[in-house]
Amino acid sequence: MRKIILSEMMSLDGFIAGPDDDLSWHRVDEEFNQYAIELLNSIDTILFGRVTYQLFENYWPAAALNPSTSKSDLEIAHKINDLTKIVFSRTLQNVSWKNSRLLKEVIPGEIQKMKRQPGKDMVIYGSGSIVSAFMQSGLIDDYRIFVNPVVLGSGKPLFKNIKNRINLRLSNTRIFNNGNVLLGHQPIT
Repeated sequence: MRKIILSEMMSLDGFIAGPDDDLSWHRVDEEFNQYAIELLNSIDTILFGRVTYQLFENYWPAAALNPSTSKSDLEIAHKINDLTKIVFSRTLQNVSWKNSRLLKEVIPGEIQKMKRQPGKDMVIYGSGSIVSAFMQSGLIDDYRIFVNPVVLGSGKPLFKNIKNRINLRLSNTRIFNNGNVLLGHQPIT
């Protein structure tokens, strides 16, 4: 069965974006990019909420065409552009980025059907609102949280509107040279 992986940058105080959706505090370097490429090689579908989808759509297609894009960012851009993208949004009327499909809501039974289909794993980047919906329905199989060494004080929290406790076990850790710490957790079933 395919897994759904949550891959998320987070501040030490639990925010995935600062005030006004600021992401300038994300620590991304060549070592992190190599990790990102490995993850992209293990998946065939990206799951997005509207905001993260629009951020990615505004950046990655242009990065793939920009001659000053680093070699690793160029590889990431091509992979992201070619992967299947599913966008969950009640407000978007259509999506035009290559290989994108729009769904109006998270329907747990439909997501379970997707997980049973043949293929590689799926990943959620950003998209706090769908993370909450997926968590409540027990749809996330692997939580990969990159704790950045910064305290923001305010912003958009990763975990909000969670109604029931979700027990997790630590599955792996990794310290990056830029100060990020990957905390991998899996649900206890």
